[in-house]
Amino acid sequence: MSTVSEMHRITDVGILEKLYGVPSGASVEKEIDYLHPHYQRLIAASPFFILATGGPDGMDASPRGDTPGFVVVEDEKTLLIPDRRGNNRVDSLRNIIANPRVALLFLVPGVGETLRVNGRAEIRIDPALLERFGVEGKLPRSVLVVRVDTCFFQCARAIFRSKLWEAERHVERSCLPSLGTILSDVTRARFDGKEYDKGLYERLKSALY
Repeated sequence: MSTVSEMHRITDVGILEKLYGVPSGASVEKEIDYLHPHYQRLIAASPFFILATGGPDGMDASPRGDTPGFVVVEDEKTLLIPDRRGNNRVDSLRNIIANPRVALLFLVPGVGETLRVNGRAEIRIDPALLERFGVEGKLPRSVLVVRVDTCFFQCARAIFRSKLWEAERHVERSCLPSLGTILSDVTRARFDGKEYDKGLYERLKSALY
């Protein structure tokens, strides 16, 4: 790396704060250590969130989604989240065993604001707890219990800039390579991509739970 590039790399928090300024007003006041009823309503309306975790092998950000209300606010300091059927990589769960710190970003379709929740998670398999989250007669393998440390809303600038919810900006799936094509290419044809693509979305929809 050139000397010029090194000179322009920020490695000091003081320099960073001088560049960006120190947050104040609503940016600070909105952050609290419990789930205010208004924040609870955002969670109840959300069908989708991103779960960020970190472990000895690195970081992970995993999408989680279901019908609105699938994340249960047990009390103002506790969230319950069923771990629905997936690909069994369990990257997030491995990280949580090593490091319970988690960050959640909740999105509500059509709403610009998002909700950020930071806390500590544990993986539970209590039979009574699993029963609470049964769908179509199927139970989750486990339930995440998240103890809230801090939470706050994020303003709508990112959603406005991205035009995320505007239908005319939605991308046709056919404009991008299929998952089978991606698998075939990244594995250098060790994977039969065409076979994988056959009925893919029908398979996924029939095995949501």
